[in-house]
Amino acid sequence: MSHLRAMEYLNSPAFSSRVEELIKKHHIPGLSVAFVEGDRTFSAAYGLATLDPPKPCTPDTLFDIASSSKSMTAAAVGLLVRDDEKYPEVKWEAKMSSLLPGDFIMSKQEYTDDITVDDILSHRTGLPRHDDSYLGPLAAKPDDARSVTRNLRNLEVTAPIRSKFMYCNIMFTVATYLVEQKSGLAFADFLQEHFFKPLEMHSTQLQPARAKSFGLGDRISTGYHWDEKSERYIGFDVWDSPEDQGAGSIITSASDYLKWVKALMNQDHPIDEEIYKGLIRMRSFTEPDPEDGLPLTSPEMYAAGLEVFYYRGHMVISHDGGIPGYGSRHFFVPSLKLGGVILGNTDATGTLGTILAYELIDEALGVPSPERMDWNKVLEERNAKYENDPKEEELRRVLREDAEAQKMPLSIYTGTYWNPGYKGMTVEIKDGKLYIDASDRSIGFFIVLDHVRGETEYLGHVSNWLSRSEYDLWPARFLFHNDKPVKFGLELEKEAEMIWFDRIE
Repeated sequence: MSHLRAMEYLNSPAFSSRVEELIKKHHIPGLSVAFVEGDRTFSAAYGLATLDPPKPCTPDTLFDIASSSKSMTAAAVGLLVRDDEKYPEVKWEAKMSSLLPGDFIMSKQEYTDDITVDDILSHRTGLPRHDDSYLGPLAAKPDDARSVTRNLRNLEVTAPIRSKFMYCNIMFTVATYLVEQKSGLAFADFLQEHFFKPLEMHSTQLQPARAKSFGLGDRISTGYHWDEKSERYIGFDVWDSPEDQGAGSIITSASDYLKWVKALMNQDHPIDEEIYKGLIRMRSFTEPDPEDGLPLTSPEMYAAGLEVFYYRGHMVISHDGGIPGYGSRHFFVPSLKLGGVILGNTDATGTLGTILAYELIDEALGVPSPERMDWNKVLEERNAKYENDPKEEELRRVLREDAEAQKMPLSIYTGTYWNPGYKGMTVEIKDGKLYIDASDRSIGFFIVLDHVRGETEYLGHVSNWLSRSEYDLWPARFLFHNDKPVKFGLELEKEAEMIWFDRIE
């Protein structure tokens, strides 16, 4: 590296102008960034951490980084793997059922017998997301790492082990339960002792309540959703979600999380070469379809809580995160000693972070302007491809053109329905429609059911409980016995069959 090209760009007016342009285009109220190149660092912030009252974003503003937390979970397991004296049984290839006997039980015996530590950290267990199966703080009995682990036995697997990449947040929470059981520490305390304290990450904690208990509450940004219809932001506070610890829920700032990125990139304590190699070893293709790839970029591989790809011949190690109200991206390029953290207070931030990462790598490599891609355009086109779901378009057409009138009284459908893996769903009547309040889920939602045909087939309009914005359309069905609904089915998991709930008398 002859000179610090990326640093020159970051300190120029051109970079500030570019960020201002992008946050306006992507409707991101506030953005914090921090970068490292060689021995030099750069941090800056743009826009507002809170809109009302207006509060400027700073490099020390705190955000929920969602799935960008996963590298720390994998590294926590890596510490156990490295420690042959205390934890000789914990290895990447160790069977999870032998490490968590009685707790780690899958719905099929062969999965229980064969799934390894490696598998749970690389999304290749054969278990799909099942994100709506675990209960959040609004539930009468919220889930935690132990209950999430013990619920695996009730969840359908949909692919052979190690045959297919299927992103699964649950397994990262299971990894934290492994850390807790072996170390004797709560996962939050393990992170504090092994990562936050030695790296002097004084602005980083697991869960917002814990961040507040450390005196960081006034620095936590407000999360926002941009509502296209009303062209306004809907704001909400970040919430605790112990049921998905390890999959997300780290509260941090761009400046603080850059310390973690530097430790990974430079293999500084508490990361060493052994842990680093374990974390970046590529396990599975995230996008096996070559048409889904990005220009000048190799197919992406999932390692352990990190994604690895090559851009213009250089290895890039990265991960993003997104939940309602917050988004993030962190990355580093070992050959260039270049890394960065991009955090914002909408879930669109991950896309913006990808754009900035590519543009900064081009700067570091000195790529001439005519040879550079318009990454905003590339990602817009790619996102549009995924947003236009032919199946969902057909469902909406059915509602518009083929839906039949409801004949049976809605009251016969109401009641509570139960599935061992997904717990209870209560069907009610609201504003003349069948309605389900599922705000007890980890990322809560509401469903309004529209009748389609035959008194049994429905389509559920799903909206997020925080922003109230509709974000999906799910097929639903009732099964009858003696003219009475006895089962309710809902397409909660796209990789699985319809999830069936039995009516509770």
